[in-house]
Amino acid sequence: MTNVVIIGGGPGGYEAALVAAHLGGNVTIVEEAGVGGSAVLTDVVPSKGLIAVADVMTRIRKATKLGLVPADASRTSLLDGVRVDAVAMNERLLKLAAQQSADIQARLNEEGIRTIRGKGRLDGTEHVIAITPDGVEERLSADITLVATGTRPRDLADARPDGERILNWKQMYNLAEMPRKLIVVGSGVTGAEFASAYHALRCEVVLVSSRRMVLPSQDSDAARVIQDVFEARGMEILSQARAIAARRTEDGVIVTLEDGREVEGSHVLMAVGSIPNTEDLGLEEAGIELTPSGHIQVDGVSRTSARGVYAAGDVTGVYPLASVAAMQGRNAMYHSLGDAVAPLNPRHISANVFTSPEIATVGVTQDQLDSDLVRGRAIMMQLHSNARAKMQDLNHGFVKVFCSPSGVIIGGVVVAPGASELIHSLALAVRRRLTVDHMAQAFTVYPSLSGTVAEAARRLHGHGGDEGISY
Repeated sequence: MTNVVIIGGGPGGYEAALVAAHLGGNVTIVEEAGVGGSAVLTDVVPSKGLIAVADVMTRIRKATKLGLVPADASRTSLLDGVRVDAVAMNERLLKLAAQQSADIQARLNEEGIRTIRGKGRLDGTEHVIAITPDGVEERLSADITLVATGTRPRDLADARPDGERILNWKQMYNLAEMPRKLIVVGSGVTGAEFASAYHALRCEVVLVSSRRMVLPSQDSDAARVIQDVFEARGMEILSQARAIAARRTEDGVIVTLEDGREVEGSHVLMAVGSIPNTEDLGLEEAGIELTPSGHIQVDGVSRTSARGVYAAGDVTGVYPLASVAAMQGRNAMYHSLGDAVAPLNPRHISANVFTSPEIATVGVTQDQLDSDLVRGRAIMMQLHSNARAKMQDLNHGFVKVFCSPSGVIIGGVVVAPGASELIHSLALAVRRRLTVDHMAQAFTVYPSLSGTVAEAARRLHGHGGDEGISY
């Protein structure tokens, strides 16, 4: 029987373990924090749980426009009767994360997968040393090894998190009170999501962005919508401003910007990137190549430069997405255990930013079309003309579809509540090389937001890539 040892029990690790067990491997996971890793325990699950709470508040805020008014005439809004209990909310989020971890552990147990609570490191390419919290070491024989140790929040030298006022995203669920004024440093995905959520929860938010516009890595039209929404809702955005330090005061925090300005608040969230967990793992000694950023170099099926050693997840720097980590882990086991597998294709990856509204993307980008790296046509349709959007008072958002000169759907962007669900049809179209006519001729429910996806496809019917871009 093939011995498979997996260092790290996040999505990349536990999904790999399930595939390896299914294919007949003798599987052991070495995980330091708990099955599910940071994705389940301190990142994706609790943060999206937080966003779900914020979405409820957003719907309540819209209720008056829909004809729902307080029964008490002295109140002007339904929100007047709602208060966020930070302790109860955060306790629920952490309980939700712990339950998800327990469910995953139960599944692993059912499949006969052994889990060791501790830290793992390579001893060459054929053994892994597992070290438990009490210092006991166990040497595991490994025919196949998968490293899926993830990343951790990056700190600024003069803004070290203390877990009370100066926080990284893992520490946001320990708050005993709602911030009076939350300063969010960093306008990438993490920063924008937390800023969106806490502002919806009626917290004053200042977003410090080093770029001209928030979400610089996203489709520029989508990022512009989010910035406009943030500002329309009253969020303060400090664009082209770089934070260099944060210090505590008696009852708050002060963030210092590079230009000398100071921003006062009750709490600050430092969302300034992440660092791969590749130290003290014996990687270089085993002949595993790292990128200049410290990530593990892998190919399309997650192989490292060392025979029999694979890597998956954020530690590879491919895409910081739980879904990608899971796919990398599965692909590694399919490949190593002799099953059929196709290399990971970046153009098939769908991603989502859980702001309000959400941004979902798949396939080629607008920048690639604009720079002639890819030939094709794009059409963008605003949601405000969609009947379902009118019913829900959705005034911001759009559907953008890209097709090749021959009409094959090659990508798309959706900005809408629930964009993470709407993108699936476009992801399937990209993966199976469906045409705009395939999409246009499929029935959609009326009224539905998905109807706009089909309408965009209908408008692309018969158009080639040399006719430019339609907005």
